[in-house]
Amino acid sequence: MKFLRVTGGDILKRTLVPASTRFSNILGGFCRGFSASSEDPQLNEFMAYLNNLKNYEKTGVPAGAGTDSDDGFDLGRMNRLMASLGNPQSKFKSVHIAGTKGKGSTAAFLSNILRAEGYSVGCYTSPHVRTIRERMSMGRLGEPVSAKAINDIFQRVRMTIDQAVELEKKCISHFEVFTAIAFSLFAEENVDIAIIEAGLGGARDATNVISSSELAASVITTIGEEHLAALGGSLESIAMAKSGIIKTGRPLVLGGPYLPHIERILRGKASSMCSPVVAASDPRNRCTIKGIHIVSGKPCQSCDIVLQTERDLPLAIELCDVNLCMLGAHQLHNAATATCAALCLRGWRISDGSIRSGLERTYLLGRNQILTCEEAEALGVSGATILLDGAHTKESAKALADTIEMTFPKCAVVLVVAMASDKDHVAFARELLSVRRLEAIFLTEVSIAGGKFRTTPVSQLKSCWIQASREVGIDFLDDGVAKYNELLKNQDALSPVGLEPKTVLFAEKELIKSMKVGYEILKARTGNKSGIIVVTGSLH
Repeated sequence: MKFLRVTGGDILKRTLVPASTRFSNILGGFCRGFSASSEDPQLNEFMAYLNNLKNYEKTGVPAGAGTDSDDGFDLGRMNRLMASLGNPQSKFKSVHIAGTKGKGSTAAFLSNILRAEGYSVGCYTSPHVRTIRERMSMGRLGEPVSAKAINDIFQRVRMTIDQAVELEKKCISHFEVFTAIAFSLFAEENVDIAIIEAGLGGARDATNVISSSELAASVITTIGEEHLAALGGSLESIAMAKSGIIKTGRPLVLGGPYLPHIERILRGKASSMCSPVVAASDPRNRCTIKGIHIVSGKPCQSCDIVLQTERDLPLAIELCDVNLCMLGAHQLHNAATATCAALCLRGWRISDGSIRSGLERTYLLGRNQILTCEEAEALGVSGATILLDGAHTKESAKALADTIEMTFPKCAVVLVVAMASDKDHVAFARELLSVRRLEAIFLTEVSIAGGKFRTTPVSQLKSCWIQASREVGIDFLDDGVAKYNELLKNQDALSPVGLEPKTVLFAEKELIKSMKVGYEILKARTGNKSGIIVVTGSLH
């Protein structure tokens, strides 16, 4: 596989600027991972408490756990826990979001739209990148909740939770307790509305304690094959599980697009619940990316969002030249889904200007995030362009590949990949192997939710990427890091002509070393010209 050597465009040179302190310290996600020691000391007791509970993010989800069946999680247990806390979820209105991909981004877009209108918004999502506090944001600014706020609410409800844990024979999970804490905090802070992301599936998820009287709308973003075993083994069973968040008479927003028979399942469930449906992928809607440009030193995509639905709930809006910091066609669709959700909130005042403002201010760690100069320097790769994206499915890998091609069309690329064990590694690899000018791939390992139980060994990842490369007809140069380092020390090899023009595949357990060697390869192969390091495979 050979590559055309070209210099990068102006966009690459201008994106390497300091970001605000709001987005600093991303390096904590690299260097510390998920553990109590990486959190504010005020959270030590709370984190220790959570770490003594079952944590399915760390151990993996049992087969069938997310289905509405005898194998599913016991939602009755969660309802009993919430009742013992006074049912705090009944004290505010909620928008409940489920789906295979796009839940967190859609939740962020919608939260910011509502904040732009002046509402006090609670937002609950998972997982997190740097600190568990990211899972809850509150108020009109949308900052992660403080360690003090979490610790204070925990101390107030701890006795009740202790009693519930004993009553339920210690079956209450990490996610269930944290969800209960989030709902309790939102109720105490008297938020106007909460945007709630489901953790797994929908029907049996711990967040699905929201009744129809409390629900403002439900949203189902996409249906894909992630968590296949946990959600029943088929796309149809996944659709049924996620449709469990639909409530009687409350609007349903569909992201999509879906396979026809999957959409029929979702619409059929909505019809049975007398729930009006709004579809972001309605053929009358028009969402287009017009180009990439720089706004406040960051790449943004200029988009038109024109929505006009007539079925069930007539909605219409026309927003031109919206500058989205969240890059990619998939993020434009998430923005359109969030806009549909905002428009179908009957009784809530939401202006077109607030929708535009909310969409434009949305930014998430680990979603097509470009590190600042200072962050790259702290990693020992000063001058490198580094993009972080938590893609970990076939669909999200394709979206990432498309975004790289759109945003950095002339750049050589190095991939750094680590993944959880319950993903489709071969399908993921096939999509990313479509990236042009792919110079090197580093397969590495990281902790998943603070443990190694779900970590995929580099040897297994390597086998999967080799299989994928054979399927798409790519020939790798398979060398160890030490051997390649010796080659790089040879000054004659530093010219683009001096190196074998094949994609190099490495299995390297050390993440930082992968990035450093990857940067040396980029400089050597491009003659110190344009290149980008893409770190991906898991938000963890």
